[in-house]
Amino acid sequence: MSKHVVAVKKYQAPFDSVRETVELCDGLAKLPKGAKVVIKPNIVFWTTAVPFPKWGVITTSRVIEDIVKMLKDHGASEITIVEGSVTMNPKESAPTSEHAFESLGYNELGRRYGVKAHSIFARPFEKVDLGDGVVLNFNTDIINCDFVVDIPVMKTHAQTLVSLGIKNLKGTIDVVSRRACHSPDPQKDLHFWVARLSDKMPPLLNLIDGLYTAERGPSFDGRMHRSDLLVASTDIFSADKVGSTLLGHQPAEVPHLVHYAKNHGRPLDLSDVEVVGESDLSALAKPHEAVFPYTADGSLPLPMAKMGVTGLSYKKYDTTMCTYCSGINGIVLSSIAMAWKGQPWDDVEVLTGKTMEPTPGKKHTILLGKCIYQAHKDNPNIQHMVAIKSCPPKPEQIVEALHSVGVNVDENIFKNANKMPGFFMNRYKDKPEFEEAHFQVK
Repeated sequence: MSKHVVAVKKYQAPFDSVRETVELCDGLAKLPKGAKVVIKPNIVFWTTAVPFPKWGVITTSRVIEDIVKMLKDHGASEITIVEGSVTMNPKESAPTSEHAFESLGYNELGRRYGVKAHSIFARPFEKVDLGDGVVLNFNTDIINCDFVVDIPVMKTHAQTLVSLGIKNLKGTIDVVSRRACHSPDPQKDLHFWVARLSDKMPPLLNLIDGLYTAERGPSFDGRMHRSDLLVASTDIFSADKVGSTLLGHQPAEVPHLVHYAKNHGRPLDLSDVEVVGESDLSALAKPHEAVFPYTADGSLPLPMAKMGVTGLSYKKYDTTMCTYCSGINGIVLSSIAMAWKGQPWDDVEVLTGKTMEPTPGKKHTILLGKCIYQAHKDNPNIQHMVAIKSCPPKPEQIVEALHSVGVNVDENIFKNANKMPGFFMNRYKDKPEFEEAHFQVK
């Protein structure tokens, strides 16, 4: 049986490291002359308000520029970067993306190499049937190009355990499709949908950027590491299996990889993979935690329990919580922790996602978001319902809801939510291994 080649290299020098990695797996073998190429980086989040830790969160501009050079050398006629970043306000996605493209040097790549950069929300979508009832609206540029270079960041993920090449393609579907992926159907859940994202892609190179890696990702509130790793393959699944292994998680532990293997008749171990370059994965692997710690019963984040918080249950997130609720969830939890003054709250619970069940006898039940409100608007087990019906939940409504049950969060935390990522910069201050230059094009 022929094996899928996956190249693994330590990043050592601009251009040369990416070139060597791609050449080791013959990554551009399927690139036709004069091809229209789409590059899909990972810009999971962006804000115009403050600088914030990009290390392990966002694909490095260093790797983007290096692959652009290679594509031009191989005769690509048109190169387009597409991304659909999450923002605090979905209506601001397009202008925020423009700010990201300028800040990350993509516009400079346009001046040097003719590269275009688009927010997917400013471009058309088209419906793609992926089988088994999975129909999603994909960015038309990526579906109709000749070749895709998928450049995820090597990171763990609170909902999908790892976020690598397959998961990175979720950033090419529209908001309606992203919500659909967070299905409440236990048989066709998030992992089921994510496993199919690459099935109708054009020929593809999966180039995993592990210059920086993240645990408890996918965003800036995780823990970042300088890892200097590059992984590449023309087989997206094989590269993801290797990437997952390097993050300390066997592919058989990753639900969407399990689905992919079943769908395509592939093994979950590395028996069909030939690792070239740095072939001793055990020497390179470093365990990265994925899940934010909660109490044993899942009723409260562990740090809040250690603070002594009582009178409040904030159940652990699940896979039905969609992208935009996930974005606000961390801010809500932070605001509650800051509001704790040592006095028990009045038997409050907060429900999120689509499937959480209210606890009979609780005095106050906050339904955070339209989906959980629709699920329980007539539930007789709710004694006092406090519903936040907007989608995504509006900050002012969250503040009002929490205040109404005696949880006096500071409204300024929500008013300045776009600035919160800046606080995480302090973790990396005066650490020279975290280089801002990797996110610039000079």
